[in-house]
Amino acid sequence: MLDIKRIRQNPQELTDALKARHKDIDVAPFLEADENRRKLMAQAEEKRALRRATSKDISVAKKNGVPESEVAGIMDAMRRLGDEIDELEAQAQRLEAQMNDFLLTVPNLPHASVPVGADDHDNVEVRRWGTPRAFAWEPKAHWDIGADLGILDFATAAKVSGARFTFYRGLGARLERAIINFFLNTHVQNGYDEVYPPYMVTRAAMTGTGQLPKFEEDAYKVDADTFLIPTAEVPVTNMYREMILDGAKLPIRHCAYSTCFRAEAGSAGRDTRGLIRQHQFNKVEMVKITKPEQSYDELESMTAEAEKVLQLLGLPYRVVTLCTGDMGFSAAKTYDVEVWMPSYGRYVEISSCSNCEDFQARRAGIRYRESPKDKPCFAHTLNGSGVAVGRTVAAILENYQNEDGSVTIPEALVPYMGTNRIG
Repeated sequence: MLDIKRIRQNPQELTDALKARHKDIDVAPFLEADENRRKLMAQAEEKRALRRATSKDISVAKKNGVPESEVAGIMDAMRRLGDEIDELEAQAQRLEAQMNDFLLTVPNLPHASVPVGADDHDNVEVRRWGTPRAFAWEPKAHWDIGADLGILDFATAAKVSGARFTFYRGLGARLERAIINFFLNTHVQNGYDEVYPPYMVTRAAMTGTGQLPKFEEDAYKVDADTFLIPTAEVPVTNMYREMILDGAKLPIRHCAYSTCFRAEAGSAGRDTRGLIRQHQFNKVEMVKITKPEQSYDELESMTAEAEKVLQLLGLPYRVVTLCTGDMGFSAAKTYDVEVWMPSYGRYVEISSCSNCEDFQARRAGIRYRESPKDKPCFAHTLNGSGVAVGRTVAAILENYQNEDGSVTIPEALVPYMGTNRIG
């Protein structure tokens, strides 16, 4: 959620930001509601001041022996004044509710360093690591490799659960589990505190991190107030909802494994095959709560930590800065880490690391202060995939496939797998 004062003082900034994000949102009604609300509150305050002064007059009148009839008349005027104040405050509250509803649908303002663009074609490459492998044969897609090896069973999953689900079998299941443990161990060694979160959260938690109300169609709803998590970012960030943190203990760094659930409404195309875009998938998430002056350094280190696990696995990748038109709703700046997929002949997103600045903190009420006497300030929140597990399985199968149909296990995973080969 954006700062109302910031919008009020510089409405053109919001207008320009929405234009850069290609969002057709009219700011004028919000500004009008804000102005009218402040007028109503000022009128209410004037009447409260009058009521306080009149209350003193009644006390003086009684002491001076003013007739009861006159005092009663003054008290009747006081009650009418109270009713007028209540009505002004009710009108102001209705406007405030309208303003909050508006703010819940407005995306974050892009950081000044974010490139302006319409979609992923305008994202800017920052760096590459590793060299894509040159195959002496036509590399197979991971869904064919998995089916041939009997470790990925899409057909049975479709019978049981529908499209975009998978049964991992045998060494496929072990590979998924090995990757999860490898990621968690690596991030804990990097100084992250591991948590294992609930898989269901409240509507308030989803609203706090920006999934609601804008993206309710992409969420799996358990009941009117409960949702399956789309990412561990939601429960982990909301651990600190409505809290005032000790500034001396920031930044807080968490890593968390969870299964994630996404309806993926409207998605289509090649990425819906195999493991790239599933309704249920596993991910290791990184979450940080920081002071404002720390957050962009922490974004760089978070991205580097996502890169590190790919480097240890020997998977070629590139890092891109997302443009204004491709960034997520809550993000002020995002780096995507994209892994090389041989059968696609291109890089595919495997991690997304974002600084949300104080956008989520305002929605969730996450604040900090340096000392008990200081005024609380909104924290900055960051999140990043550390990284998506199913996409890592896909990348390993494709990048480490052998001509005989087998797959070599990356050296870093061998201790977790107990074997160096599948097939």
